[in-house]
Amino acid sequence: MTNPMSAEPNALCFGQEFPSSGEPCLVQVEDHGITVIFQSGAAEGRSESASFSALTVAAGGFDHDQLVVRWAGAAGERTLYLRHPDVIRAFRQAAPDQLRAPLDRAAEHVRQARHRRRTVWSMIGGGVLALSLGLWFGSDLLVEMAVDRIPVEWEEKLGESAYKDFLAHQDVMKEGLAVSAVEEITHRLVEQIPNNPYKFQVTVVKSDVVNAFALPGGYIVVFTGLMKKADNGEEVAGVMGHELNHVLQRHGLERIVKQLGLVAVLSIVLGDHQGLAGMMKQLGVELLTLKFGREQETEADLTGLQLLHRAKIDPSGMIRFFEQLSEKDEGRTEWLSTHPMSGARAERLKAELAAMPKMIPAPFSFDWTKVRGALGGEPVAKP
Repeated sequence: MTNPMSAEPNALCFGQEFPSSGEPCLVQVEDHGITVIFQSGAAEGRSESASFSALTVAAGGFDHDQLVVRWAGAAGERTLYLRHPDVIRAFRQAAPDQLRAPLDRAAEHVRQARHRRRTVWSMIGGGVLALSLGLWFGSDLLVEMAVDRIPVEWEEKLGESAYKDFLAHQDVMKEGLAVSAVEEITHRLVEQIPNNPYKFQVTVVKSDVVNAFALPGGYIVVFTGLMKKADNGEEVAGVMGHELNHVLQRHGLERIVKQLGLVAVLSIVLGDHQGLAGMMKQLGVELLTLKFGREQETEADLTGLQLLHRAKIDPSGMIRFFEQLSEKDEGRTEWLSTHPMSGARAERLKAELAAMPKMIPAPFSFDWTKVRGALGGEPVAKP
């Protein structure tokens, strides 16, 4: 029998204590589940086991040809990327019936990814001249392909770094009516996101700036100035729904990939793991000044409105709040992650809302008058 400690790593493991690029490891498939052996780094010489009943599986990786295995164990949450064909084959053969359906879905994703990859190669082969002229860099398809190859775990590490750097210089609210209200709004929205890959973290920061912004990986900042400006919780929920969808649609990563340049985009598409890891480390500061494009803002508007509807939160609050800011401040309100609301955007949202099925909103448990009062905001005007 081969000594497992002498075998080459065949997988990449992500966890809180591991580097953002993941920890190489050796995975052994057994009758009960899997055993992960770490041969280097801080976890050198350690092994962890997980039963099949504790695992969830999906397709992932840069080329979507890897099997992504997740579980929560004694050492914390783990995400494992299996790429070696022999390991994946052994896993499929040993897996119980309860994992058959997700394994079949993962296999279908792999087939689709390979088809897309063939399409990209065909386009690259026929577009050398366009590449030389820089036209390929503007291709949404190429950017989307690059973004699709960035693991969520890397995205989270990137956003977390910028998030912590920003909060280190802010007056963060740890408790109180405003924090409780934002937590309730967040819970209502997040629980309506199907197959949510993110663990959203929302922080309330004391500032008179009428603003909220999102960072890649699920990190949201809400300023108290926004809460004091809003007439009710539904208006704040509208802004948060918009920001959550910037994360869900991976808009931040799209902007980053476009900023990196043509060579970097191609390297990501072609699977350059180490090159991407190095570039991601240099982007933390730039995330705080990231500006989204018009199409991204529109997409966040519409998907945010739909999320509010599913959460049974009155979607008209989103439209009303943006209209009030546009009218009262005449476009002078500065948003870090959104542009001032235009009449065209408002009309688009109204049309979208009119086409939605009728819904009876469920009220929040908090008293918005007390929330605003605790922040020092003016009393809510009576209609």
